[in-house]
Amino acid sequence: NPPVPYVPQGDLRKIILNIYHDSAANGAHFGRDKTIPKIKQRYFWPSMYKDIDNYIKSCIPCAQFNPRRQKPPGTLKPIQPPDGVWQLVSMDFHGPINPTTQRGNKYIISLTDILSKFVITKAVRDNTTLTAVRFLKEDVISKFGTPRCILTDNGTHFTSTMMDELVKQIGTTHLYSTPYHPQTNGQVERYNSTMDAKIAALSNLRKTDWDDQLPFVTFNYNTSIHSSTRQIPFEMMYGRSPVLPFDHQDTNVTLSYDPEHSKKLKQFLSTLNEQAKINIIKNQERYKQHYDMNRSNPTYNIGELVLCKTLNIRYKFDIRYEGPFRIVKQLTPKTFIIQHAKKPTLYRQVTTDVLLPIFERNF
Repeated sequence: NPPVPYVPQGDLRKIILNIYHDSAANGAHFGRDKTIPKIKQRYFWPSMYKDIDNYIKSCIPCAQFNPRRQKPPGTLKPIQPPDGVWQLVSMDFHGPINPTTQRGNKYIISLTDILSKFVITKAVRDNTTLTAVRFLKEDVISKFGTPRCILTDNGTHFTSTMMDELVKQIGTTHLYSTPYHPQTNGQVERYNSTMDAKIAALSNLRKTDWDDQLPFVTFNYNTSIHSSTRQIPFEMMYGRSPVLPFDHQDTNVTLSYDPEHSKKLKQFLSTLNEQAKINIIKNQERYKQHYDMNRSNPTYNIGELVLCKTLNIRYKFDIRYEGPFRIVKQLTPKTFIIQHAKKPTLYRQVTTDVLLPIFERNF
């Protein structure tokens, strides 16, 4: 190789890096493996490999637009299963669903008990707060009682004053999961994906009667063994085995009285709950081991600058990571409040899987 000029320490090194990485004609924001040979063929200084690596890692446009080919960072922190049914439930809207049904329904509102996996669903016309409140009053509380804690996302239909008033009236605790973080509120999302396929298979050719199929799809989900608990949600909820529509019914009906029924029922449900908790924890451990494999688990400190994943990318050339943001508060080991560095009134609640650290440039 022919000899190349030595570049002394100072601004000249930064100018070379800028030309061979940032400029459209010479660099075009390509990565380390393409930039090093270009500069190496033309210049030399002792720390050039380290400087090039740092320059590219600290390039904000690269971080904002480059696709991430590795798994999203952050190991899984599963929700600890509650001690009994109706201690913790999760609620969400699913939709809009196309086509709209003949009755005008285009959403499904769902509520899942975290321990038993028992699901309550209803086809509705919209995803407003009024619809969510009516569902809680008429389809949940009046039929099953008041759950101790309700987990929802941060959607406006769950964060309005009307919802807050209902939560105060019934004396329950309202917990929020971070938006676009299905690991937190994964119960309803998992049912949604299962439900879609079954409803589609049962609906008419135009799929305009999916709301007629919803009750039986939900019933069959609740009366089947759940993969994570190895129990039947219906049994855990009601303390008895479900009778299916075509089950044989004896023509001779006998009524018996068991004075120990209440005691036996409590023991039966207690056994089901304990076994379900054990099975959920085993399932969570297996899933966590698979989820955490080859996944980084970064830590962040208050005051650090980060980029935040764009939640709704509409076009191919849209920015993938917005920012920069500064971390201003830590809520949990994985959840933070961030503030936009250039728009101080813009705050977000985020988890580590949507954050990207900004590397400090050394010169």
